[in-house]
Amino acid sequence: MKFSKSALLALATAASASPTKRQSAAPGACPSPVRLDASTNVFRQYTLHANSFYRAEVEAAVRQISDPTLAAKAAKVADVGSFLWLDTIKNIERLEPALQDVPCDHILGVVVYDLPGRDCAAKASNGELKVGELQRYKTEFIDKIAEIIKRYPNTAFALVIEPDSLPNLVTNIDLTSCQQSASGYREGVAYALQQLNLPNVVMYLDAGHGGWLGWDSNLRPGAEELASVYKRAGSPSQLRGFATNVAGWNSWDQTPGEFASRSDAQWNSCQNEKLYVEKFGAALRTAGMPNHAIVDTGRNGVTGLRQEWGHWCNVDGAGFGQRFTTNTGSELCDAFVWVKPGGESDGTSDPSAVRYDEFCGKPDAFKPSPEAGEWNQAYFEMLLKNANPPF
Repeated sequence: MKFSKSALLALATAASASPTKRQSAAPGACPSPVRLDASTNVFRQYTLHANSFYRAEVEAAVRQISDPTLAAKAAKVADVGSFLWLDTIKNIERLEPALQDVPCDHILGVVVYDLPGRDCAAKASNGELKVGELQRYKTEFIDKIAEIIKRYPNTAFALVIEPDSLPNLVTNIDLTSCQQSASGYREGVAYALQQLNLPNVVMYLDAGHGGWLGWDSNLRPGAEELASVYKRAGSPSQLRGFATNVAGWNSWDQTPGEFASRSDAQWNSCQNEKLYVEKFGAALRTAGMPNHAIVDTGRNGVTGLRQEWGHWCNVDGAGFGQRFTTNTGSELCDAFVWVKPGGESDGTSDPSAVRYDEFCGKPDAFKPSPEAGEWNQAYFEMLLKNANPPF
């Protein structure tokens, strides 16, 4: 936690809200409120924080590894900056504990992910809120997150807003589930952008990846969908741009691209994420939305593993990718970041499970795998062994 401009004022504010939420200065806390300029790359000033929740998961995993050499490498994963996922109302309780060790020169990455009818084109990552429960999303989820962020004005936050939501409205709107979710997605994302538009926050709106909205026919509609919601939110000043490859597998700049030899490659000019950032970024600029990006490199260390672009679940043979850096080689790409916590499952491989998705049973999906978000020790160790660059 970074402290406020006036320590006494911050304590008084917290105390008046609730005596049980009184805050004290954490080691290394900033002496004054953070003001992020979203027209700049804030990652050049702040290091992505290695959040305590993922650190605890990794440290528990280390204790299960008998090979001392592998265990030593695994321990280093705990020091990698990564994003904290707030994917249920209950999991909001993870946020405040994670703020207690954030030093002044770090930024806490947070994924905001709980729309009603969430992930309308998949089963494994369906959320807790049903279509029509938009008011709960606003009051019990977004408002609560905003309240906590406001209590920590001296901490810098980087938010990824609702992975997969708006991209689904571009490519999967033929599905009844996505049609039913559409209005809630648009209103919910706009509300999140409005309420989280705070001085110590920089936001990135999820835009899928190059194998999704990167198809030539999807670039313009995708950009217009995101830009429309951005404008609906009042063009919030703290939106920096978009996030790509979240929980994904695509290479940053592999040339030729992983699927460049396919017969349909002529219809997708975004054969890697660098091309996607540049082309989608240009489309966003035309549509009237900020167009800088962050790219998830958490699990893209190995390519050539998937049968199709759209295979997203627990890809077998994957490895940890590039750790946090702003040396991306692209003016539009602010940083490579770890958004998906490597080791947490994408979805269960048990076909009898209620949330089983067929993509988690594909030949290129790792088995066995537990429910989405649950820890998979074997998968974590595979990511570690296949890490590129290695630990």
